[in-house]
Amino acid sequence: MKTRALLLSLAFLTSFVSQTIAQVGAPYIHDPSTIAECDGKYYTFGTGSGGLISDDGWTWHGGAVRPGGGAAPDVLKIGDRYLVIYGATGGGLGGGHNGRILTMWNKTLDPNSPDFHYSEAAEVAASDGMEDNDAIDPCLLLDPTTGRLWATYGTYFGDIRLIELDPATGFRIKDNKEKSIAIDCEATDLIFRDGWYYLLGTHGTCCDGVNSTYNIVVGRSKHVEGPYLDNVGRDMYHGGGRLVIAAGDRVTGPGHFGRTIIDEGVEIMSCHYEADFDQGGRSVLGIRPLLWKNGWPIAGDRFRGGSFEIESERRGYALELAVDFVRMAQKREAWWNLDPNTPVVPIPSQTLSEVVETWPKGNIPVRCGDYMFRPHQRWTITPVAEAGGYLGNTYFRIAIEGTDRTLAATADMELTTLPNFTGEDEQLWRIEQLTDGTYRIMPKRIPGHDELNTHYVLFSPADSTPTLSEYDFNSDNSKWNFRNH
Repeated sequence: MKTRALLLSLAFLTSFVSQTIAQVGAPYIHDPSTIAECDGKYYTFGTGSGGLISDDGWTWHGGAVRPGGGAAPDVLKIGDRYLVIYGATGGGLGGGHNGRILTMWNKTLDPNSPDFHYSEAAEVAASDGMEDNDAIDPCLLLDPTTGRLWATYGTYFGDIRLIELDPATGFRIKDNKEKSIAIDCEATDLIFRDGWYYLLGTHGTCCDGVNSTYNIVVGRSKHVEGPYLDNVGRDMYHGGGRLVIAAGDRVTGPGHFGRTIIDEGVEIMSCHYEADFDQGGRSVLGIRPLLWKNGWPIAGDRFRGGSFEIESERRGYALELAVDFVRMAQKREAWWNLDPNTPVVPIPSQTLSEVVETWPKGNIPVRCGDYMFRPHQRWTITPVAEAGGYLGNTYFRIAIEGTDRTLAATADMELTTLPNFTGEDEQLWRIEQLTDGTYRIMPKRIPGHDELNTHYVLFSPADSTPTLSEYDFNSDNSKWNFRNH
């Protein structure tokens, strides 16, 4: 079947970090569609008639509605309507591989809206159970270069096929002939980026809980009809495919890839995990950063906090408290007159207790400077579960390691540190990995602004002067790295 791709104690924080590889709430789903946004909420549909809804992209619950049952749907917004495609049977369901691919429309995904009404389902493909194809596991791509609408479908029982649909009706283009483009996978997805079409397929075995071997592979082509080759030139029609994501972090069997673009350079991939070891082996929704390396998609790791140097991509300087530099005592030896037989005595690192009394007691601004692994340059970042989240993660607290001194945004779009964490929105930070592997860091809200902040990031306009400014993926001023030296 198709699976594709969205103040605590230290002890609790450690537990929370280790147990939230997947989403929180009740993220139980199999074969999730690509995540769709509708009226400020997020939706994904799965096998069966339902799906999941999230108000913020982090906490998920049931309630999404999709009639028709069947398996492995996909959803795509075209204009002001949502097109849903799904497999009515197939995949060995009901004992056979004779399947049907159906499409239907809705003006909204909100089941409580007066506009919520699905159109009558239309068949766009089928398999008879005897041919080398199984009509199940469909996906949709609206080509941004041509406006043409494409769908792929199929499982390990035969080949993966490509068909063209009418983007105005959702029906099959008249006299369109399906084309076989891959084998040895299922749960395919088509995406387009930078002149390339990418075919992502789920390889391995499904539906066996913690023993499922599902993983996601990819090939690419300059033409939507292929051929789709992997990074060493193997055709997916002959079993090729470059790995995108496999098991790890106590979740196994990722499949059913979906791509969501949040902002320029900010992308996530969704999938399900066949089994989450920490949730009893249930199938759950997974959301990971989507990175691009040498033109190939690869799953990033969801940021989970820790203690770090926060390093500016602009110059490599470290974010630090604007306090006096406290020199360390060292017995110096003339390098030209060293006695190699003299025992070496390691120098311990400077400790917080040695310098904290030299710091001001009130708010302290921040700056950037050469990293010297000093206490005023080490930050502990912890998830704040009760603060909610965004698509793929929770908000974080950023504080000087070993203290309550907390990074905060100010009403004049600057940065400061407060002596204590109170949980206000300006002390909460959204941390997202970008497609190039760096990060953007954003306050949840800026004082004096009612709306959630989605534009302003921690910004380094000069080598030593951090501030808040509008996000620009094309500028290293907007980008940061986390180093643990």
